[in-house]
Amino acid sequence: MRWRNTVASLFWLSIRKCDAIAVKGEEGGGLRVVSLALERNTIQDPVAHDRQRILKREGIVQAHLDNLQTLYFFNASLGTPSQDLRLHLDTGSSDLWVNTPTSSLCKTSNEVCGESGIYSANSSATYEYLNSRFNISYVDGSSANGDYATDVFKFENIDIEKFQFGIGYTSNSPQGILGIGYPQNEVQAARSGQSPYDNLPARLLADRRITTNAYSIWLDEINSTTGTVMFGGVDKSQYHGNLVTVPVQKVGSSFREFFITMTGLNVGSNSVANDMALAVLLDTGSSLTYLPDELADSVFKAVNATWLENQQLAVIPCESGESDATVTFHFSKPASISVPLNELVLPIISENGRHPRLSDGRTACLFGIFPSADGTRVLGDTFLRSAYVVYDITNNEVSLAQSNFDAKPEGSNVVEIGTGNNRLPDATVARNPVSAKSGLPIPGSTAPSIPLKPSYMATSLLLILIFTALFGC
Repeated sequence: MRWRNTVASLFWLSIRKCDAIAVKGEEGGGLRVVSLALERNTIQDPVAHDRQRILKREGIVQAHLDNLQTLYFFNASLGTPSQDLRLHLDTGSSDLWVNTPTSSLCKTSNEVCGESGIYSANSSATYEYLNSRFNISYVDGSSANGDYATDVFKFENIDIEKFQFGIGYTSNSPQGILGIGYPQNEVQAARSGQSPYDNLPARLLADRRITTNAYSIWLDEINSTTGTVMFGGVDKSQYHGNLVTVPVQKVGSSFREFFITMTGLNVGSNSVANDMALAVLLDTGSSLTYLPDELADSVFKAVNATWLENQQLAVIPCESGESDATVTFHFSKPASISVPLNELVLPIISENGRHPRLSDGRTACLFGIFPSADGTRVLGDTFLRSAYVVYDITNNEVSLAQSNFDAKPEGSNVVEIGTGNNRLPDATVARNPVSAKSGLPIPGSTAPSIPLKPSYMATSLLLILIFTALFGC
């Protein structure tokens, strides 16, 4: 995938921890959930982390997410005593891995790894070494490698002993990752040929904290400060209508990532593409949405966006965000998700704090859909905010519904995801699911997708130069 740079307004949120609360389920019974409160601050770079992704591609446990407009984070800790971490929640990868204070990156500055947190094995009484096979290589020549280990993993009042994770002793990414995808997509399994281990969703199931390996994610709208991941349950108040269930597509002979089949796209009432059978990856670790070049170009024309080839940027007049237009993504019938245009219009800031302007004088914003070139087609956060998504690893299915932007994150109508035919409330199964005919990666050709954020200092300087040259501000 071609990766592009920009600078835009983001929100970095800190979390006030609170006790676990019980919420009323549909039948009035108490359900055990874990809820975290949120606060918000401001940072830059909504899409810079996309550039360095690897190419490829009985209870309820709930936690709230930090909404950075295009990044979502999860507060947790490792070790005894606890070492606090701020982890990027990612459905496109499957390992938890963290930085250490002795890593090649974190030793360069006390600030580089400070926001995401660091882990010191020597400071934990419950650390146990497993092996030195944690090794990930990236398309820009960077890498993260070191050890696999186990330790106590905590989030809110949930303690998981002997939880396996990676330690990046030579990492040059400041961002820790909490991957919650298929265990088969773990680095240990996908790159080293070993058996997968129980990552977070699988471990919650093994510890009988949930009844099935499935979870739902609600990211809320672009200006919200909240989001929710709920392991083993759904909150019916957070979506409109019924969930529609579609099958996950195999990569080769196995299920490894959350690829589903996209069948069409509308802008307003106008059909831009139909009769498609395109595999697209649902990935919270991707800031933007990446579509085939021809399709992306058709969308640009339909919404009056412009692709700047030299700068590798999609821009749109900010006033377009005031439109009532929608971009509707179609999947196996009757599944579809309508994304309001204002969810795809992202503000940009320049070095002097001003908003850059287009050649006609209108304020320029970033458009949340980019062409994918030869890379994976990804439905990232600019799509996922408008969708309530259930990721069912046990049954290799994804269920979709239109997000309710007016819902509350506390969980007002929570039900468990069960087993058997009626495991999801009011869900409709796509009767004639479409199999993907294009867009799936070739098995063994690429490593798992693990998102990384580049150095903010170097990236921001480059982006400032781009916008200064492009917009003269």
